[in-house]
Amino acid sequence: MKKILKITGISLLVIVILLLVAPFIFQNQIKDMVRNFVNNSVNANVEFADVSLSFISSFPQANVTVDNLKITNLEPFKDETLGSVKSLSFDMSVKELFKKADEGPIVINSIYVNEALVNLKVNKFGDANYDIAKETENTNTSTDKSEGFSLSIEDYVITKSALTYLDEGSNTILHVTELDHSGSGIFSESVSELNTKSEANVTLSLDSTEYLSNNRIKLDALIDLDLENSKYTFKENKGLINDLPLEFSGYVQLIEGGQDIDITFENPGSSFKDFLAVIPKTYSQNISDVETSGNFKVNGKIKGLVTEKTIPTLDINIASNNASFKYPDLPKRVENISINAAIKNTTGNVDDTFVDLKTLNFKIDEDEFKSSAVIKNLTKNMLVSANIDGVLNLANITKAYPITLENELSGIIKAKLNTSFDMNAIETNAYDRIKNNGNISVNDFVFSSADIVNPLNITEANVSFKPSTITLENFKASTGKTDLNATGTINNLLGFLLSDKKLKGDFNVASNNFLISDFMVEGGSDRPVNQSAEPNDALKIPAFLDCTITADAKTVVYDNLTLTNVKGKLLIKDETANLQNVTSDLLGGNLNMTGLVDTKTKTPTFKMDLGMSNFDISQSFRDLDMLQNLAPIAKVLQGKLNSAITLSGTLGDDFTPLMSSISGGALAELLTTKVEPKNAALFDALTSKLSFIDFDKLDLKDLKTALKFENGRVSISPFNLNYKDIGITVGGNHGFDKSMDYNVVFNVPAKYLGSEVNRLVGKINDSEVNKISIPITANLTGSFTSPKVQTDLTSGVKNLTTQLIEIEKQKLLNNGKDKIKDLLGLNSSNQTASDSTQTQNSSPVINVIKDIFPNGNNSSTPTDSTKNPTNVVKDVLGGLFGKKNKKKDTIN
Repeated sequence: MKKILKITGISLLVIVILLLVAPFIFQNQIKDMVRNFVNNSVNANVEFADVSLSFISSFPQANVTVDNLKITNLEPFKDETLGSVKSLSFDMSVKELFKKADEGPIVINSIYVNEALVNLKVNKFGDANYDIAKETENTNTSTDKSEGFSLSIEDYVITKSALTYLDEGSNTILHVTELDHSGSGIFSESVSELNTKSEANVTLSLDSTEYLSNNRIKLDALIDLDLENSKYTFKENKGLINDLPLEFSGYVQLIEGGQDIDITFENPGSSFKDFLAVIPKTYSQNISDVETSGNFKVNGKIKGLVTEKTIPTLDINIASNNASFKYPDLPKRVENISINAAIKNTTGNVDDTFVDLKTLNFKIDEDEFKSSAVIKNLTKNMLVSANIDGVLNLANITKAYPITLENELSGIIKAKLNTSFDMNAIETNAYDRIKNNGNISVNDFVFSSADIVNPLNITEANVSFKPSTITLENFKASTGKTDLNATGTINNLLGFLLSDKKLKGDFNVASNNFLISDFMVEGGSDRPVNQSAEPNDALKIPAFLDCTITADAKTVVYDNLTLTNVKGKLLIKDETANLQNVTSDLLGGNLNMTGLVDTKTKTPTFKMDLGMSNFDISQSFRDLDMLQNLAPIAKVLQGKLNSAITLSGTLGDDFTPLMSSISGGALAELLTTKVEPKNAALFDALTSKLSFIDFDKLDLKDLKTALKFENGRVSISPFNLNYKDIGITVGGNHGFDKSMDYNVVFNVPAKYLGSEVNRLVGKINDSEVNKISIPITANLTGSFTSPKVQTDLTSGVKNLTTQLIEIEKQKLLNNGKDKIKDLLGLNSSNQTASDSTQTQNSSPVINVIKDIFPNGNNSSTPTDSTKNPTNVVKDVLGGLFGKKNKKKDTIN
């Protein structure tokens, strides 16, 4: 007995070892088998990462697994992926692995597919990307057998997969996601039976009309397979669309150029809860506990050919009478529900498909809503005829139905409207083919959103519809502290609501208080006005607006500015706002604006012409950041300003200018101006360097100058002004960063330049000298808050002193020459020869000589020692030049 057990154990051990080792022995053979099959079977590029063999997982059968399989098409779908599979497994008899080519096809019993992605496509020429099988050569020898695989399936499983089918010819699109499918059947026989279970999310669109939209579908189907005639007949079939149970029967047969379809379906029950089941669970939530009354029935028949030119005829009906529902956790009931709708096509021509909504009525509390509509010609120029009559309390929507709204919504809408139009008329603005009649009113409407700072409260709004026009009769609203009152006309409301057309109209808007901050997202931007960084997410003017707004606002508040009596016109189109003759009272004066703001590009741009009249200077340059950057020093001025500014640049995400981008120019005129230099660092620095000027008494009245700004710097054309009898010329530039580089030239009279200069001027005592002035240049650098002042005052005074000394010297010399001439009589006029006249007109020198030599002789001995000629001449010359030699003691 022990020997038998030992032999058995050894045998089992050997078998297990063989089962484990065999896959490695036959690994290359299996790879060659798969590669040969692929090469002999398909016209496509096939790649796979690995092929493995196992005898353990599927014992007593062999299991072959292909990992990361990918199939790529050849022409006419070159390089397009037909499909990819993460894992593809086959179960088959071990002997099938060792079949030779002449022993017939390999028989596969089971297939397992995991995470397959399949893209099926038929182009407009009828070529199919899945038609990749190679044609086999037919022979008359009965013993010849086709090579390849034969399916004798006991079961197959597809998990976590997806499929897309696109037929360009019929414009059919099918998306299947989250597909789990299993089935069993024998495909080797010409007629067999396939038993399947399927579950997936399905989206189906036929010629641009979406019939299923990511609906969850379950299907248990028993299908007869007639492979010889490509006909698939549904025998016992039960399915779920979302939670709506359906039973269907019929067949689908593949024919040349399309499919032949004959399918009927209906819901087996008749409870109104089946209607709620059609709605996706995302919007309807759990309906198991919903209380309902009334009936609901859906049935349909789809019959005919699917070809490039035709679709099956349709007769799908939905009906419900006097139904109601109430969710257990919600306070309101929806009742008096009546639905009578049909989707029909009686010709097989896709253009003849139409939707007939005869009735869609319901009631919530005391508010009744009734509607009907017919929609024809769905695939071309759609024709719509609709009637709406009812009241809808928006706040009751979430109280009666479990829908979660992103934003708060309340208010009462009353509508009585009938309309008839075709889509082409809306797209081409053919208003004569748009027939509207009735009105819609909104009361106490409240809307909040993350895109606006404060909820929008529409107290009252009324829109009237007439065949040719839609009129906004009144619109009263508020948000934050802003109030709005508007009227106007709307040209294409239906085009805006039903297509991608722009909202066109002309509106008159009035407001008592309009705060810009009420329309800005909180925390939108913390950048300073002179930001240089480009914004990440700038505000945009809505692209759908194409309108003209005539505004009249008593007060508009923007940041720290308050504008009053704002009037003007705003044209909005193509994400651009064009301001035309906008006027306002601001800062004690009048403002006129013309220009545009363009937000089409990533970074918004602007161009603006500003006219400012009688602006309060100090307040303007203190409160207006732009002006403060253009002329920082002006904030110390008191008085009035006229200015014309032209500027352009880019805007930040809060619609304030990026100062480094601004370019343009300005003309400024100062009126009745006084300087208040206290606490101004620049004036303090100038005063410390230039003692001859008192900036408190600087007169800037009627000063005119021109500014040019570009690349972050402001250049000022040289301008002249006066302080007393001092002429001043100013020129240079500064940056928006408050850096500066200015030259101020003071034409200073000599009398202001110190005591030494004044002593020289007084000594010269000449009226022309008193008029002498010299230029003193002050170079201003650094910044307005930390200025650096350098002057040439010292060198100027030194040069002036040297000049005055030279003038004094020349004057003394000239005076000395005149005295000598007087002494010599060279300055006397011609005289007669009479002695008496000569005596009277003799020069001082002649008289001295006569005193010295009274007798006219040439004796060298003086008669009077005090009248020594030499001493007399010295005394005279000494007196002439303002100095005398001291007398020396003499001994006779």
